[in-house]
Amino acid sequence: MSPAAPSVHDLVRLRAEHPEAVAEAAARRKRRPLLRTADAPTSPTYRGTAPGRETSPGSEAARDAANHPGRLMIIAADHPARGALAVGDRALAMANRFELLQRLCLALSRPGVDGVLASADVLEDLLLLGALEDKVVMGSMNRGGLAGAAFELDDRFTGHRPEDLVRHGFDAGKLLLRIDHEDPGSLDTLHAAARTIDAMAALRLPVFVEPFLCRRVDGRLRNELDAAAVATSIAIASGLGGTSAYTWLKVPVTEEPEDMARVMETSTLPAVLLGGEVGDDLDGAYKKWREALRLPTVRGLVVGRSLLYPVDGDVAGAVDTAVSLLQPGRDG
Repeated sequence: MSPAAPSVHDLVRLRAEHPEAVAEAAARRKRRPLLRTADAPTSPTYRGTAPGRETSPGSEAARDAANHPGRLMIIAADHPARGALAVGDRALAMANRFELLQRLCLALSRPGVDGVLASADVLEDLLLLGALEDKVVMGSMNRGGLAGAAFELDDRFTGHRPEDLVRHGFDAGKLLLRIDHEDPGSLDTLHAAARTIDAMAALRLPVFVEPFLCRRVDGRLRNELDAAAVATSIAIASGLGGTSAYTWLKVPVTEEPEDMARVMETSTLPAVLLGGEVGDDLDGAYKKWREALRLPTVRGLVVGRSLLYPVDGDVAGAVDTAVSLLQPGRDG
C-alpha cells in the first residue's frame, strides 16, 4: 500500500491541503496484536485485524515473533511534546522534526521492532508516511507536566484521550505517574491516572503506566531510582483503578541493577523497561537491560533517545543490538 506522503517533505503540503488524510490513513492501517507468539503470530479474535490481513507463518512478522515470542520492542518518541528536546549535551537534538521522523522510520524498519510510542502529531506523521503498518501504536496521554516547569508535577492529560486511541485504531496508551510526597497535588495526579486506567479498561485497551517517586532538589525534579522507591512506585501504580486487567508497567532499571529482581517481585503485572538517560554509556545500558529482561514479569523494552540518537550515529546498529537482547538464549 502506497503511503499518503511519499516523503517527510510531502507532509506539510498534505496536512495543509487534505487534513482528512490522517483519518483515512488510520482507517486503512494494517493492525496486529499487542503480543505475538512463535506458534500464533496473529490472533483471529484480535479486535481490529481486518479479514485477509492476517500474518502468514512465513512472513517477516512471523519470523520476528519467533525471535522474541511474547516480547515487545517499542521505540519511544513522546519526549518533544513535554518540551524535552535534549539528548546528552545537545539541547535541541530532537527539535528537528524532519530528522526525527527519518530516524524513527529507520528504527521502525529494523527487524524485530514491534512499534512506537509517541504523541498525536508524531504518530500522525508516521501514519501518513506509511511507517505504522503492522506495528503496535501506543499513544502518549499526559504531557502537561512540561520539563523544567514549576508545574511539572501537574502532569495533566493533554495528549491522547482513550476515545482518540479507539477512533484512530491505535493499540495502547501510556501515562506518566510522578508522585512527590511533599506535593499535595500528587493526589490529583493519582486520581486522574486511576480514572484513565478505568476508561482504558472499559475499552479493553492496554495502558502502560510509568511510575516514579520523585522530589525536588535545588528546584529541579529528580526521580528516585533506589530499590525502595522503585518498588513503592510499582506497588502504587499496580493498585490504581477498578481493575488491573489491562494495566502494564513501564519501569526504570534501579540505580543498583542487582536490586531489580526483588523490586520486580512487587507486582505480577507485565512490565517493560524504559530506557531513560544513558549518556555515552550505551553498552552499560545494554548490560543492565539484558539482566533485567531475564526476570519473569519483564516482557520487553521501550527505549527512545539512546537508540534514535546514539553517540556513534548508527541508529540501525543501536536498534538491532537492543532487539537482540529480547531473543531467547542471547547473553551478549
